[in-house]
Amino acid sequence: MTAQFWPNAHALVTGAGSGIGAATALALAQAGVRVSIAGRRMEALKRTAASLGDRVAAVAAIDVTDEAAVSNGVARIEAVAGPIDILVNNAGAAASAPFEKTDAALWSQMLASNLSSVFLVTQAVLPGMAQRGRGRVVNVASTAGLTGYAYVSAYVAAKHGVVGLTRALALEYARRGVTVNAVCPGYTDTPLVAEAAATIVAKTGRSEDEARAALAKVNPMQRLVTPEEVADTILWLASAGASAINGQAVAVAGGEILTG
Repeated sequence: MTAQFWPNAHALVTGAGSGIGAATALALAQAGVRVSIAGRRMEALKRTAASLGDRVAAVAAIDVTDEAAVSNGVARIEAVAGPIDILVNNAGAAASAPFEKTDAALWSQMLASNLSSVFLVTQAVLPGMAQRGRGRVVNVASTAGLTGYAYVSAYVAAKHGVVGLTRALALEYARRGVTVNAVCPGYTDTPLVAEAAATIVAKTGRSEDEARAALAKVNPMQRLVTPEEVADTILWLASAGASAINGQAVAVAGGEILTG
């Protein structure tokens, strides 16, 4: 069944220059949504914008860890394209280190990139949704928001924070026409996983194919998730058909995370 959206719906996707963000922007555009995209790298954003055709609403280079940059960027986007009905918080970063070598700078970087960024962008957008009585917020967390992994303690803590924030906001805004959900991808074939594979190669001497296979092995399906599979889940959560889905953290991981 085709996903249904409000007439003339407008979505903002952060971290839209590649990977899950770019796939999500394209999926929304193909579903008829006007899409604004944001990220740090303008050249990458321009490539994504080209794929959206006439559904691209606005393009903005925004540092989502900077409060003033977020506030000004969201204001510019809404001045050009109108109020934001759908927010996809996808921007993030990953870095690995043993806990004893995780210094305060790395800790702060992971929380800023993965958790504070979600807080800042959501706080800039969500009040307007609530005033209008409609909206969807979808936060891209990770299976690291649902379980633990060694050597990425700061990243895991940040992604757990994203899931917690999602659940808190879902309850706070449940009666105001806004839903807040998270998607929790497993290892996905994106630049972040390419970086993780490169780290494995550097530290172990394995080949790139061996490193990617080691990451894929975590998935019971024995493969990496695709950005398009994550985007399809986001598309559904952003649609009218998911109006009763609220406060959920949906794992897109081939069965890696089983609860209940």
